[in-house]
Amino acid sequence: MRILYIVLILSLSMASQCCAQNQGQSLLLDDFEGPISGGPEGTVDFGAGNGSSVEVTAAQDIKYSGNQSLKAVYDAVSGGYMYMARGFGLDAKNTAWLVKPEDIDWSKYKAFTFFVFGSDSKTQVAFDIRDNGNEMWRFSFEDNFKGWKKIVCPFNMFFARDDWQPNNADNNLTLDFPIKVFQFEPRPQAQGTLYFDCVELE
Repeated sequence: MRILYIVLILSLSMASQCCAQNQGQSLLLDDFEGPISGGPEGTVDFGAGNGSSVEVTAAQDIKYSGNQSLKAVYDAVSGGYMYMARGFGLDAKNTAWLVKPEDIDWSKYKAFTFFVFGSDSKTQVAFDIRDNGNEMWRFSFEDNFKGWKKIVCPFNMFFARDDWQPNNADNNLTLDFPIKVFQFEPRPQAQGTLYFDCVELE
């Protein structure tokens, strides 16, 4: 009995060390827990135009962790656009991450990561970020898998968008930290449903 007790204590200790190590390697920015809503008081700044459409809600049935994920039902038509954004300085008031950008030591991290529940739709999905100079940067991936997959977006693989930039962007072609916003955009032409969860820095 004494031996079993010692083994149990050692196992718990090793598990705690693994958890601590994982926490040291990554920083959770957003888990999409809590109410998901749009509009001026919303928790997600989302919209679409030029014929495209998107509806953003919480999904409790399909989630990677916690109680829910972010669900996007989209129809991306040729010439259209859409966005689903979280962060700071957006039109919606309650879109903040779990951590403020200025409180992050960005030099410790090399990539954004998140989990996507795909359907092998072959949809091209853009993951955009807005830097400290309001310049928009893009990383793209394809929904060529089924179920949950971790997407890794190294900082050095982002490129400055040449199709659109905010009016107040400095357009200096330098990724300036801290990053203030991230957003998802399924690209035309495509329609379907995607689920997102657990946005982190690694």
